[in-house]
Amino acid sequence: MVVNVARAGPGLGGITPAQGDYFQSTRGGGHGDYHTIVLAPKGVQEAADLTYEAFELSDKYRIPVLVLADGLIGQMMESVILPDPVDMAKLPRKPWAVGHQARDKRGVNHVSSMNLDPATLEKANLKREAHYDVVKKELCRYEEMQVEDADIVIVAYGTSARVSMSTVQAGRAKGLKIGLFRPITLWPFPYERLAALAEKKGRKFLSVEMSMGQMVEDVRLAVNGKAPVAHYGRTGGMIHNEEEVLAAAERMLKA
Repeated sequence: MVVNVARAGPGLGGITPAQGDYFQSTRGGGHGDYHTIVLAPKGVQEAADLTYEAFELSDKYRIPVLVLADGLIGQMMESVILPDPVDMAKLPRKPWAVGHQARDKRGVNHVSSMNLDPATLEKANLKREAHYDVVKKELCRYEEMQVEDADIVIVAYGTSARVSMSTVQAGRAKGLKIGLFRPITLWPFPYERLAALAEKKGRKFLSVEMSMGQMVEDVRLAVNGKAPVAHYGRTGGMIHNEEEVLAAAERMLKA
């Protein structure tokens, strides 16, 4: 289980918040055909909740889980309610776990990815991909805000989603039909739900990110050419405000 509190880059960067680690997190930073579950909180309470849950998900699916926050969430102060502590002694034993063989009276648990036979390795990869398909089916999560009648749907995660919630309220106050779609799982990404939202004739999508544009590629894949998709982003540690996002949405509505 890994927590990435993203900051501005590239290079050494600074302590200011950014979302430029999206590709690194959702596309993997290593070798081979694999995926990592990626959870994106929008605030401190959710960051705490998802961190607790990340351990459970990693244990359940036996794959790494990454919590992707940003520097603003990492530095802000909000009240948090933590769950009751877990009694470690009452946790069920795992037949695959490592530990003291003599004490636990178990055989050797040795997991290795070293497989140099192409046919055998392909079978292993196909088995792993089937496991990922189960995760995709069971785990896709998202939050929606007034998308039912929206002419333009803002797609955003983390701090960008938090800003965009205010944008939706400001836009609605001006009579603009703006909605928000917030992916909570960045992998598996909720492609199917976004594809369904794209079925409404005339609807447009605006990906709002603190980056040069990364999640927008997943939005385009989901929409699959059925609706216009645009990107609005700030970078270098700059954080957009609701007025900027609303202006970007208005420009797209008028286009």
